[in-house]
Amino acid sequence: MNKASYPLKLPISVKAAAQRLAKEDGVSLNQWISVAIAQKIGVVETAADFLSRRAGSARPSDMLPFLEAAKGEVPPAGDTLG
Repeated sequence: MNKASYPLKLPISVKAAAQRLAKEDGVSLNQWISVAIAQKIGVVETAADFLSRRAGSARPSDMLPFLEAAKGEVPPAGDTLG
């Protein structure tokens, strides 16, 4: 595995929490941060892939007829802008 170093600056509170969690897991802070980043990458890429498959060949303009039909609908109670 190729490795690259990257100077990472964290807020003190974030670093302290990461150190505590790494210690609880019995791993180094570096390893814990590496795994956390890999997990986040997996989540983001999985979500992007899921949404891409779900959208299929749909385009934003495909929603216009639905939005036009809903134009006269009264918003549900509590549904406000702001």
